Amino acid sequence: MLEPAAQSAYSGDMFDRLLKSLLAPEPAPLPDTDARVALTALLVRIARSDGDYAENEKDTIRRIVAQRYDLSDGAASELMGEAETLETEAPDTVRFTEAIKSAVPYMDRMSVIEAAWQVVLADGDRADEEDALMRLIAKFLGVTDRDSHIARKRAQG
Repeated sequence: MLEPAAQSAYSGDMFDRLLKSLLAPEPAPLPDTDARVALTALLVRIARSDGDYAENEKDTIRRIVAQRYDLSDGAASELMGEAETLETEAPDTVRFTEAIKSAVPYMDRMSVIEAAWQVVLADGDRADEEDALMRLIAKFLGVTDRDSHIARKRAQG
């Protein structure tokens, strides 16, 4: 385990490298760890879009990443912390999602849309900002309206 100071320095280097690779003119596919952080950061951005980053949204994201990546609670919380930091440093949503689109296979992006709908629906209130952001993210991730609708229905249960 890294000391807290070393851990934050490592995180800064990791985020710089990840952002650089995401924003390269022709992004290469991301290594699994980077893809996890980037996709989780996108879920965080969606949860924060209505100005209320509620505990139930955080819990939903933690649960999603724990299940998706087969992580312990501690590892899922650590991934969330990294994703929250990346989200604040990431560029505007359009550039961020387009970069993810170039670096992540379609099926992974489709499952992220389903997870994103779970986050949007977690607080029981679909805010206009969240709906607008979901349309934008699906579009820029290259996920069709039809597939996004299917993902929303799956997320609703």
